Amino acid sequence: MNKYVFAVCGIFCNVAMAQSSVTVYGVADAGIVKESGGPAGSVTKMVGGVEGGSRIGFRGTEDLGGGLAAVFTLEMGINLDSGTSAQGGLAFGRQAFVGLNSKAGALTLGRQYTPLFLTLSAIDPFQAFSTAGSAANLMSNAGIRMNNTVKYVSPTLNGFTGELAYGLGEIAGNSDAGRQLGAAFGYVRGPFSLRLAHASVNSIPVATALTTGKTTLIGGAYDFKVVKISLGFATNKGTVNVNTRVDPNPAAKSHDTILGLTVPVGAGNIRASSIIKQDRRTDRDSKQLGLAYNYFISKRSDVYIAYARIENDALPGTTGFYTVGNATEAGSGDRAFNIGMRHSF
Repeated sequence: MNKYVFAVCGIFCNVAMAQSSVTVYGVADAGIVKESGGPAGSVTKMVGGVEGGSRIGFRGTEDLGGGLAAVFTLEMGINLDSGTSAQGGLAFGRQAFVGLNSKAGALTLGRQYTPLFLTLSAIDPFQAFSTAGSAANLMSNAGIRMNNTVKYVSPTLNGFTGELAYGLGEIAGNSDAGRQLGAAFGYVRGPFSLRLAHASVNSIPVATALTTGKTTLIGGAYDFKVVKISLGFATNKGTVNVNTRVDPNPAAKSHDTILGLTVPVGAGNIRASSIIKQDRRTDRDSKQLGLAYNYFISKRSDVYIAYARIENDALPGTTGFYTVGNATEAGSGDRAFNIGMRHSF
């Protein structure tokens, strides 16, 4: 892997010198995680990417004239604790896309974040996948990223924005199988923000009928300077959580409510959230409380400490038992404590 990364770096560094339009960036994050309350008992481990997934990325643009620009992003995930590739070993598993950007908006092709995930990140103090309090422990985000995606993001007009995403299923003989659709619309005015998102994800049937998971999320936030308050509500049908792409059970319907607080304290901030999942099925309701503190050593480096606990109606090891994870793993129990450091470059 190291030879591959260095080779890619060399190629892009030469391009950057030629046109001065390529940026190399990344995140290095690692922490100690203690998980408990799971069927296998407690475990203490080092995790690479607790607050944010470690990565190295290349972002570029070329001015084509007339306000038009060619853009690309290639972003590789790295497990900092072991040095291996994240996202199941994909070379650029975090993001990989190319497209055009203009005054009329951006049109991109490739592996990209879903509009629903970006909406959840905007209202969750834990940014949907940061430390133990992550909203993704209970709330669906339609898979975080979409493969084979055509995505359009509008320019901001009087505070309004919108985005549409279509992910091709690429299943021979069945154009509906594996297909994904996503959309989001937002409004920002000063300290106030509001966003509505929807995701529709089709299953990939083998011997069963095609099923579709759907999630709709509305959320907003207001920054009072001394405290930022966010609130969100989601309805789910078939999409249960981050670990379940599509549940074929027609009774898989649930509602999620999230309340978040972010309070600046000195050179850092306190983040807290409360999430309630109400499931139509028996013994599937869950509640999560999360709390974290970040202290910024500099503009690019911070240390963090976090704790979260989920109260599950379901028993450990059974369907409907939700676990406390972080930016790179789903976790093994209903309680977790994190302490670590993140550096961005």
